[in-house]
Amino acid sequence: MFKLSGAQKIKLISYYPPYLGAGIRLKYISADFKRIEVEMKLRWWNKNYVGTHFGGSLSSMADPFYMLMLVQLLGRDYIVWDKASTIRFKKPGRGTVRCVFELTADQVANIKAEVDELGKKDVHFPLQIIDLEGEVVCELEKVVYIRKKS
Repeated sequence: MFKLSGAQKIKLISYYPPYLGAGIRLKYISADFKRIEVEMKLRWWNKNYVGTHFGGSLSSMADPFYMLMLVQLLGRDYIVWDKASTIRFKKPGRGTVRCVFELTADQVANIKAEVDELGKKDVHFPLQIIDLEGEVVCELEKVVYIRKKS
């Protein structure tokens, strides 16, 4: 039996049944895990009653990625969990929508230093899902819980 690396697992997320069913695709992941781009085309199976992107699919686009990035970037000495998410719809999602997740080396170093000092921390990440014209479809906030393992 072989074991997948963290990078291989993340790259396979497009085939995870809830993502496959919603049409959510991982379009890009940087080698250093500091940038991920996700995309979702509007299809008959992910439309809502009025013909726009289903809100649950938009929320799912943003669900695991900061957690997955931080698991890779912080390493085995930390517990990382998605804790909360909020979404504010700005305009109907039509066509293809995208979401970009990005962390800088400074952000990761600051998170690590604060968790090392405090033992645990809730980190808030603002996000936007945009359409191909660059207009904001919805704004989200992800809260990720991080704790130093004892």
